[in-house]
Amino acid sequence: MSGRKLGNAEDFPPVTVQSKTTRLDLPASAIQIRKNGIEFQCSTPFQIWSEMTVSLQTPLETKAFNCTGVVVACNGNRHAGYVVSMVFTNLSRQAQARLTSLAYSR
Repeated sequence: MSGRKLGNAEDFPPVTVQSKTTRLDLPASAIQIRKNGIEFQCSTPFQIWSEMTVSLQTPLETKAFNCTGVVVACNGNRHAGYVVSMVFTNLSRQAQARLTSLAYSR
């Protein structure tokens, strides 16, 4: 994956990450958006290949868009937290364009 940290994370609303058993509302400072996925820090471990849905919203747009993907890595421990890497699947062209613009924004 490639991408950059968001320039002014305070401007972004929280990101919602949800699986069948877990729902997380993460601050924008805890995530890194990539052109084909997302990485985030959390206190909860996730199984690799778990399907999840992420709800993203930018400060420039009022409507959030959902991305479905799978967890491809979950590294860390319960004391320091976990870094979860997720790759999105079946993105529409519009969602891919929005994700790419977020990944490369400063």
